[in-house]
Amino acid sequence: MSQDALYSFVFKGMLTNEALDKTDRLKKTKFNSEHFQALQTTLGIDELDAELVLQAQKMAVVYTAINAFENSARRFISKKMLETKGEDWWNLCVSEKIRSKAESRKEEESKIRWHTPRGDTIINYTEFGDLISIIRQNWADFEPHIISIEWAEQIIKTLERSRNVIMHSGELVNQDIERIGMYIRDWINQVG
Repeated sequence: MSQDALYSFVFKGMLTNEALDKTDRLKKTKFNSEHFQALQTTLGIDELDAELVLQAQKMAVVYTAINAFENSARRFISKKMLETKGEDWWNLCVSEKIRSKAESRKEEESKIRWHTPRGDTIINYTEFGDLISIIRQNWADFEPHIISIEWAEQIIKTLERSRNVIMHSGELVNQDIERIGMYIRDWINQVG
């Protein structure tokens, strides 16, 4: 490639990038205070009771941690199963009960085309508590990473319980929040 052709290619790329930025393109990892404020306005949060909003915002931070944990656990399970069992791991290594429930949920949600689906892989349609069942059913693949099935079950069940309180508009006390943080840090330190 000649110097002029290379210069032209790079310059066109820069112009394209600048044009995309001018269209308010959002990067997946970028969500700044301006976007936050716009979202609050869209949702009418300023019109709601300030005390209830503050309580919900506190729980939103806790939910963020639980949500990220849950999705990282799903990713860990999928990655480990793909590595050890191959592409068909879902059919080979997950019980019929969990598969049927997840596939039924995915099928039901696919009928509502106007709404965003919950994920692009079938494991996203399982319940949080189903993750421990998948680990238990494939313990030999997870044993090198998780100290014991009871330890993993305690973490997932406790986080699921806290998640359900928040999802049904409840408020956790500080002791529960501290436990969530401790369990998440323990899992990260053990599993990665």
